[in-house]
Amino acid sequence: MLDKTKFGWWKSAVFYQIYPKSFQDSDGDGLGDIPGIVRRLDYLQKLGVDGIWLSPVFASPQADNGYDISDYRAIWPPYGTMEDMETLIREAKRRGISIIMDLVLNHTSDEHPWFRQALKGRDNPFHDYYVWRDGSPDCPPNDMRACFGGSAWEYVPELGQYYFHQFAVKQPDLNWDDPKVRRELYDMIRFWVEKGVEGFRLDVIDQVAKEPDRMITARGPKLHGYIRELSREAFPEPGLVTVGEAWSADTEEAKRWSAPDGSELSMVFQFEHMTLDQRGEKWDAVPLNLPALKRCYERWQRELHGVGWNSLFLSNHDLPRVVSRWGDDGKYRVESAKCLAAMVHGMEGTPYIFQGEEIGMTNVPMELDGYEDLETVNMIAERRERGYSDADILASARARSRDNARTPMQWDDSDNAGFTSGTPWFGVNGNYKEINVEAALRDPDSVFWFYRRLIGLRKTYPVFREGSFELLLPEDEDIFAYIRRAEGEQLLVVCNLSGRERAFQVPAEFERGERLLGNYPDGGPVLRPWETRTVYLRDGK
Repeated sequence: MLDKTKFGWWKSAVFYQIYPKSFQDSDGDGLGDIPGIVRRLDYLQKLGVDGIWLSPVFASPQADNGYDISDYRAIWPPYGTMEDMETLIREAKRRGISIIMDLVLNHTSDEHPWFRQALKGRDNPFHDYYVWRDGSPDCPPNDMRACFGGSAWEYVPELGQYYFHQFAVKQPDLNWDDPKVRRELYDMIRFWVEKGVEGFRLDVIDQVAKEPDRMITARGPKLHGYIRELSREAFPEPGLVTVGEAWSADTEEAKRWSAPDGSELSMVFQFEHMTLDQRGEKWDAVPLNLPALKRCYERWQRELHGVGWNSLFLSNHDLPRVVSRWGDDGKYRVESAKCLAAMVHGMEGTPYIFQGEEIGMTNVPMELDGYEDLETVNMIAERRERGYSDADILASARARSRDNARTPMQWDDSDNAGFTSGTPWFGVNGNYKEINVEAALRDPDSVFWFYRRLIGLRKTYPVFREGSFELLLPEDEDIFAYIRRAEGEQLLVVCNLSGRERAFQVPAEFERGERLLGNYPDGGPVLRPWETRTVYLRDGK
């Protein structure tokens, strides 16, 4: 078991993200909840993960599925009580699993008491907790757009002012320039640390130093000063893991975010590799350019080696299911799910598994009126106004909507996939009879057991955590192969990311290596469709 009191324990860890609303319902109301998560802790212990990234469970009106927090020190009642949360923390820790809470420090809900007070007048002590600018109803401060569509400014007639919101109208941005705001947030974080939480994933933390007058949202000039203060004041324990979500991060920024001295955060959670298969807007998908993906990974692996720390992931609550996005969710669903997992888990960084990824869950073919996600609903409305056909809009939504990741977890082949005894809040993917946890646990060759072996390898062989990175065949359009090297160890990872056979010459030194893992029963000179192999050498033997 990892010693989680020590700085850097997360470099040997694997985390599992839970989207609570869709994980496990315990009381039949159709919503996942905290007691449901407690019920499934033994499953996560069997998988071998070291921590749970828990998407927000705070009190919220749920305008953005919990990323609009109305009380940082309370649990949303449909998820359970504070006692339930304390039970989850305690029972997870008993199994060697840390709870990493998803914390939104950039904005609150407009139903948070701070904002309600801010609306009472410009002289109210809480008014400066948020970002305000003077204006008139027909003339916003500037033409900045919100991430979810529309203007980033919302007019309040009673005040003759606009408030700034980078996301939904119901998510006003906090004003980090006010030291009282920062102190409130630090005190709140300590509240959760005292309850036993062992880390935090910091949602869009690169946007807290916004300067809207200069059209700056991410990476404002004061950002790193704020993050260093946050680290000093809220995260003094060396064992607390802090994960900075930063869509804007490049490698140079990431080195500052995740410097080995711990002055800012433990690691960066960046998305450059997940934006290579889109043109313009995220909804305009293009085929994945594998050489570009390899160059991206190579740059991050080389430039952060020894000087920073990255997160490794292909799926989360903001992304469609990777086996449908980059794999083959039909004939080669199992093989491609394993191949993509080996590709990522063989690199340097901390891997994250999104719920259902470990059994190969897929995107769901929905109709336009079935989408719940605010971002998707806004996209549908905006594209209809711009003259897109419903067929084109539906194709984009089915490929890219966040709702693909938010359908209920598929536990077994009973009604509603074992997620709930009631009516699920969101439709279950119709393939749950075939793809579910119970079936995966029965099958020794399932995606689940492949993930479990991967997790075990990362803990057994230091080269996974410490090795340098050498990319092979950089321009090959099907094969992603690389070598990791550490003192006395070498590791070869080969992935055929295509549905056709490909010849591959194993580097000579690895011909005598030990085959640690593969998704076909034996090797040979030809890589079969979606085949992956991991080969290990110790001390040149």
